Amino acid sequence: MTKQTFLQGALILIFAGMITRFLGFINRIVVARLMGEEGIGIYMMALPTLFLVIALTQIGLPIAISKRVAEADAKNDQVKVKQILVVSLIITAISSVVFTTVMILALPFIATTLLTDDRTLLPLLAISPIVPIVAISSVLRGYFQGKQNMKPQSYSQVIEQIVRITCVAFFVNLMLPFGLEYAAAGAMFSVILGELAALLFMIYTFKRKKTLKVRKDFFAYLKSSKATLKELLSIALPSTGSRLVGSFSNFLEPILVAQSLSIAGISSVVATKLYGELTGYVLPLLFLPTFITHSLSVALVPSIAEADARRQEQLIHYRIHQSIRISFASGAIATIVISLFSGELLTFMYGTDNASKFLILMAPFYILLYIQAPLQATLQALDLAKPAMWNSLIGAFMKLIILFFLASNASFGIMGVAIAMIVGVVLVTLLHLATLKKAIDYAIPFKDICKMIVLLGSTWGVGMFLRDFYHSIQANIPMFILTLLVLIIIYIIILFLLKFITKDELRQIPFLQKFVS
Repeated sequence: MTKQTFLQGALILIFAGMITRFLGFINRIVVARLMGEEGIGIYMMALPTLFLVIALTQIGLPIAISKRVAEADAKNDQVKVKQILVVSLIITAISSVVFTTVMILALPFIATTLLTDDRTLLPLLAISPIVPIVAISSVLRGYFQGKQNMKPQSYSQVIEQIVRITCVAFFVNLMLPFGLEYAAAGAMFSVILGELAALLFMIYTFKRKKTLKVRKDFFAYLKSSKATLKELLSIALPSTGSRLVGSFSNFLEPILVAQSLSIAGISSVVATKLYGELTGYVLPLLFLPTFITHSLSVALVPSIAEADARRQEQLIHYRIHQSIRISFASGAIATIVISLFSGELLTFMYGTDNASKFLILMAPFYILLYIQAPLQATLQALDLAKPAMWNSLIGAFMKLIILFFLASNASFGIMGVAIAMIVGVVLVTLLHLATLKKAIDYAIPFKDICKMIVLLGSTWGVGMFLRDFYHSIQANIPMFILTLLVLIIIYIIILFLLKFITKDELRQIPFLQKFVS
């Protein structure tokens, strides 16, 4: 099986993430154009419940599998690897059946009472079959990650998005005449088909490699895997705690938004529309660079786990430093573009710039989100998943408290929800940094902090000039794209001048090797 270095694996995931994020944006634009703000609101209010059930089903196993497989593979212990797979498949099979059943039974209460919009019932019911599909996929992803082979996961992500975007317009148009809730259900069904296609590809890849025969002596391996179960759960339970905190927070968020805005005198229909603007239009743009940070995080877990097992503290610090540096570089340009061109981005993508005020407020703070994922992955790889969970819990608690008090105030309204999201992101990132400082004495070098400030300041100045120039000429999509390309090229030049990317890192990119001495 092909094994990549940390940076090579991350680059493969980043490239796949770039493709899937682009396809995902096309998918969102199609859905937004077809269903409108209210339809998007129904769709987005239903999703957090699904994410919560998936988090409960997986119980943090993907990270645990990745770490333990990496350790076992380093020792060439294939028996241990098979035990990890067997135990993981049994756990996810049982949990997916249990939590899917509970979800279906609880849907009327969730839709009508908690979300205060019974139109979310049908989309939630339509998406419920996805839970066991995602559960099995997560086990296979964790296995390939532990083997430090990121290609199967990358290919499956692209396949999933291609299938989804191929189906979504058809099913939304098919169901739209019956009502917005049916259209949202049609969009959900296209998600299921995409995930199923991705799972089938992962299974095909796993069988084609023929590294392990999982079905052979399955129950014999299961009986001898008590120690493996404990090892997996020692990472999985605290890791799932962090994810559950986020998922449960996201589950409560639309409920609190609906209830708080109701107290502020805003009707449920208007509240759904406003929440749709914030979560359907704004957050996807703010989360755009996270495909890079997520890719780095996935590759970081087995790399740091291996270095930790060998007591290579200097390498651990270098990997953290490297991931933060690349994450910040990817997030800084997105922050500047989103802040300076918020109205244009929203208008060209969705046909309205109603949500631009949210982007202008949130973008400067969300730059901390882009370094949060590698920090969390590092904590989990170092068996510090429990402190990471507490950090996430504190951030989520503060976000929900602030959300309720601000959103229920008519003078803040939906803007209070945006402020609460900012507080959650900033607090969790700072807590993760404090935990790493305490545990391994890691801190971002002062020299790099200075470089980050210079990078932001210089690029912002160039961006302001280009924005003013763009506004002085005839505004259209080709000129807008050209303006962004010029800004990105200048940004890349500044990156190299500040040495944000080193020659050693460039040598690990195959098509650049011959150009770097």
